[in-house]
Amino acid sequence: NKTDDKDNEANSLTGRLSRYAKVGTGVGSAAARVAASRAFSSDKDHLAEAKLFRQALGSLKGPLMKVAQLMATIPEALPAEFAEELAQLQNEAPAMGWPFVRRRMAAELGADWQDRFASFDREATAAASLGQVHRATSLSGEALACKLQYPDMASAVEADLSQLKVLFALHRQISKAIDTTEIAGEIGARLREELDYVREAGHMRLYKSVLADRPDIHIPDLHEDLSTGRLITMQWLEGRKLLEFKDDTQDVRNMLCRNMFEAWWRPFTSHGVIHGDPHLGNYTAWSDGAGDPQGLNLLDFGCVRVFPPSFVKGVVELYRGLQADDRDRIVSAYDIWGFKGLNLSLIHI
Repeated sequence: NKTDDKDNEANSLTGRLSRYAKVGTGVGSAAARVAASRAFSSDKDHLAEAKLFRQALGSLKGPLMKVAQLMATIPEALPAEFAEELAQLQNEAPAMGWPFVRRRMAAELGADWQDRFASFDREATAAASLGQVHRATSLSGEALACKLQYPDMASAVEADLSQLKVLFALHRQISKAIDTTEIAGEIGARLREELDYVREAGHMRLYKSVLADRPDIHIPDLHEDLSTGRLITMQWLEGRKLLEFKDDTQDVRNMLCRNMFEAWWRPFTSHGVIHGDPHLGNYTAWSDGAGDPQGLNLLDFGCVRVFPPSFVKGVVELYRGLQADDRDRIVSAYDIWGFKGLNLSLIHI
């Protein structure tokens, strides 16, 4: 029953308890081994410790993997060894098999869901922390990407957020330079939003509108008739991974960097929104043929942060203050953001 399937995926006590058991075993074991190692040695082997946690999290789909990926992108939030190991997690989520896919698609689109596609690949083309992507073909012959959320993710999010204290407690032992309290709150808010594919579809439409005058930045078309709260069906955009161009010509690398900055900065200055997941898997480079790339594909819109106008005003004030070397204007930007008791020496300008 389609309704029953959806109800069973709500944030439930049973789902959370099951997730606690899975997460607690892996993360708790890794934390205990790190603590034991430190008890018998004053030397901290960050690389070995990082590998332990990557292995523990790599066996778990879901929010903790996403959290680890996000933490790896925050400069100096983690030792370099941890950041490098945890950044690899994006490639460690094994895809769910065809029986799972068939049940999930039927729950979202109905028992006759396969009749709504000309073709649907059984094997996932990509598997990440919260869902996986399958290539398909529409009845009119258009190439599609179907992003399907894993089951019981609402329970997993709430369970994993409560387990964050284990990871953050370890982090505080490593470095006290960054207070992780606000980080935990921000990550929790973004994770809950990422489960709402209707919201993500709205972000996709917004970005397509904001960047409509940039033909070098491609946003996929949304197929609303084949999308739900846990399934997004969109245009398939052909492209190559950005890291394939890390040794390319300076002109090619500059073009890709400019497009990435434009895709990130333009929506913020015009609409107060920022694409909050900078993982390179969310971008590919497109070209008309086999030659150099002509632009950028932006593929994922689950982690988009919406800011109030006052926050954007603070960014503009800081930029203009730095541009004119106006110290008072620079300090006023931090006042707008809510910092208290500031002076020039505290903000090092």
